[in-house]
Amino acid sequence: MQAEDMEVPIINNLNDNGDRLRPKGKDVFKDQQKESESSMESPNLEFEYGDTDMLTAELSELYSYTEEPEFALNRDYFEEDFRSHARGRRWIELTVEEQRTYVMSLLDALEVTDRDKRLKVARAILYLAQGVFDECDTEVDVLHWSRHNVFLLYDMGIFTALLELLSMEIDNNQACSSAVRKPAISLADSTELRVLLSIMYLMVETIRVQTEDDRPEWRAAREAFKIELGSPLYNGEPFALLLFTMVTKFCSMNAPHFPMKKVLLLLWKTILFTLGGFEELQEMKVRGRERLNLPPLPEDSIKVVRAMRAASPPASAMELIEQQQQQKRGRRSRRPLVKQDSLDTYNERDPFKNDDARDEEEDPEDTDSGIEGEVDPLDRDVIIQPPPPPPPLRPPTERVNFPKGLPWAPKVREKDIEHFLETSRNKFIGFTLGNDTETLVGLPRPIHESVKTLKQHKYVSISEVQIKKEEELQQCPMTLGEEDVEETPTEMLYLGMLPNLSQYVIALLKLLLAAAPTSKAKTDSINILADVLPEEMPITVLQSMKLGIDVNRHKEIIVKAISALLLLLLKHFKLNHIYQFEIVSQHLVFANCIPLILKFFNQNIMSYISAKNSICVLDFPHCVVHEMPELTAESLEAGDCNQFCWRNLFSCINLLRILNKLTKWKHSRTMMLVVFKSAPILKRALKVKQAMMQLYVLKLLKIQTKYLGRQWRKSNMKTMSAIYQKVRHRLNDDWAYGNDIDARPWDFQAEECALRESIEKFNSRRYDKNKNGDFAPVDNCLQSVLGQRVDLPEDFHYSYEMWLEREVFSQPIQWEGLLQNP
Repeated sequence: MQAEDMEVPIINNLNDNGDRLRPKGKDVFKDQQKESESSMESPNLEFEYGDTDMLTAELSELYSYTEEPEFALNRDYFEEDFRSHARGRRWIELTVEEQRTYVMSLLDALEVTDRDKRLKVARAILYLAQGVFDECDTEVDVLHWSRHNVFLLYDMGIFTALLELLSMEIDNNQACSSAVRKPAISLADSTELRVLLSIMYLMVETIRVQTEDDRPEWRAAREAFKIELGSPLYNGEPFALLLFTMVTKFCSMNAPHFPMKKVLLLLWKTILFTLGGFEELQEMKVRGRERLNLPPLPEDSIKVVRAMRAASPPASAMELIEQQQQQKRGRRSRRPLVKQDSLDTYNERDPFKNDDARDEEEDPEDTDSGIEGEVDPLDRDVIIQPPPPPPPLRPPTERVNFPKGLPWAPKVREKDIEHFLETSRNKFIGFTLGNDTETLVGLPRPIHESVKTLKQHKYVSISEVQIKKEEELQQCPMTLGEEDVEETPTEMLYLGMLPNLSQYVIALLKLLLAAAPTSKAKTDSINILADVLPEEMPITVLQSMKLGIDVNRHKEIIVKAISALLLLLLKHFKLNHIYQFEIVSQHLVFANCIPLILKFFNQNIMSYISAKNSICVLDFPHCVVHEMPELTAESLEAGDCNQFCWRNLFSCINLLRILNKLTKWKHSRTMMLVVFKSAPILKRALKVKQAMMQLYVLKLLKIQTKYLGRQWRKSNMKTMSAIYQKVRHRLNDDWAYGNDIDARPWDFQAEECALRESIEKFNSRRYDKNKNGDFAPVDNCLQSVLGQRVDLPEDFHYSYEMWLEREVFSQPIQWEGLLQNP
């Protein structure tokens, strides 16, 4: 598919240079002012990144606040049906056998043809999965019974029955066509789908989470369910493919009533369960390196990132302007403008340098504007002056403790060593030896030492081995024979996704765009609020406030699910085979994922991370156990007491990680970051004092630093210092100076076309049905060829004598000609 066919229409508000990604004029000044007020004393965020939030938070995000009345509805349908079976007894008083008998009766009732009766039974099953909350006194009891019931429901085969009903609802053309014709879609249009998806989500999420007190049969059930979800058992495809189909059907406007938030949450949790989370990925990476006989990883990246300490952000534009005004008044302040635990642990300036030397260093004539041209002063960090030297006598306890070492072990690629040796040989000998990294004849001693150091830190990735093996398979298809492809869940998912991969990617990005807080509501954009808007719109101010919070929360949850889903897919495909990762990456880039993520971050990111779009008393399971207090405008505005919103910080980190994966080692995509003026947008994201988020922002700044020009580097020494401290070092990477700027032109098309060609060769070799047609073996044994059964048409035996006469006997054969060479 051509790039133009795949585009998500998101950059129509940008000019050729992407200038509209930043607010202009007064707006930017106001935003900077707001941010500078909060940046000085922004607290460290006690945030622990993981696969998911706490179980209660993940369960509560399944439901919109407008769905709250349905909890009572589920309970009523359950009790109405249960009364006829249990005669005055409660669910929690039944023995396991009695509970199984009742679930069996519900399963039978699901097969009735009457749609309304089926919905009532499904609601009763949902009440069981929600933990029979009317019989519980505390939230812990609700979670306990929910877990017990979910494993019971799975054991009785409820999930398979629900899957059949879900397939029926997806194919329900009548519901789709009536939804398309409706001017406004509300919760009522997706009732059956929401009930089915809620039960399935509760089953997947509850069984996925492992606890210490799990029974042995529950552990066995977890493994069985995991294999079942990841295998092509559902119409020859993994379960995730059915959910991807729902996403594309919704985005093509054929089914606008689908409850997208629930679909995306279930899709994300299914992928997380079947393929594994970040810690499982790390273990798979370690095992993969062992299988390929590669040296072990230099460190556990998860542990390194968790041990990192957040640092203060760079000074904002307002602080820069204040400093400039002070200088004009003739007061050269020696006081630092930010706290001392700033991004720069090591002072950027030598405190003993005199003013003259500093003036020389900042000579305005000695600047290089680089690619971006003149740097906007609003986008520039102030150069912080260090405090005066301390008095000579001070207690030893106040001494500054510098870090003992850098957090990451440095790495070098084989390609880097080859490039280094090629340059050295050209310089000292005058000719090169190609890819030879062993011969050091004629090179001076320091070069020998340098090569030795580079080789000590050489890192060979699994991807490099896979690329090399693929090249060999392409060159020698006959001698190397068939490749053994392990049927992993990732491999089966990729095989299922491959035919419609571009549609899946575009659909996810359309939903991400619609849910982004920076997006303007357009008439032609997709409506993602179908499963949050009530049938009757609010009439009081309080109801409007509640719905406003609900809509914002709804969008945040969609962003969280899509960002986590895309990141998981990229990481798993990369580990499974590098070209599977590359094709997904390329589809994302062609569908404008890079400017979309930058557009997402072009907001007051501190406000987004500290957003209070939740009402604690309405969250499940709190709302079904405790008495509901009267909601007031003040209680709604107060929100929760947390210093940040977990899901929003999680989403931001995921999106930054996706952006890093798309641009790493890709010159053309790095240049896209430069062209879209990403540096000031990313720098504003450094205001969030969370070590992991800062790390991924600094990585993105590092790869484009050499293209931003000398003036930018000079004006952003704090950021440069932070990159040095926190980001992994590539030993001969000239990122900080840009002396050896890559001279290649920015030929986006050529680079991407070469990559696409490699991907297509890989897919054709591994997945084409009629693969290796040119190299198919030919049977030239006379006996076996004549012994083959040939299907002839029915009327052939009537005219075969005539055929023999015409085609064989009457044709002269030149036997001598056959013996001669052609």
